[in-house]
Amino acid sequence: MRKQSQTIYEVTILYIGSLNALRQREPFIVFFSNLKKAVETIIGQLALNGWPVKVNYTAVYRSLKQRGSYQCDFDVAGAKVFRIRIVPQTLNPVLTTMGIDEKPAEPTRKK
Repeated sequence: MRKQSQTIYEVTILYIGSLNALRQREPFIVFFSNLKKAVETIIGQLALNGWPVKVNYTAVYRSLKQRGSYQCDFDVAGAKVFRIRIVPQTLNPVLTTMGIDEKPAEPTRKK
């Protein structure tokens, strides 16, 4: 039984700009198996925390198809605070030979 490859979506919150120098934070990364759920979760968290909802499903979908990634920056009074980045990742990719060639046959020894 062969496993099928599946696309999952890596959502990263990167803290950027001058405010990051004051309060160092590691990027936050989460994975979703469904793009619609990822976007809905982002929209919900932005609204819940008082940020403008500049993210929508259509923009994310188109950007992923055209550029292979999506990103949107958020700022306060012109100072960048964080960036949301969405990148598709392949789960269970088809395995290749990984560059390993077939073992050559060993010469037979004459007796």
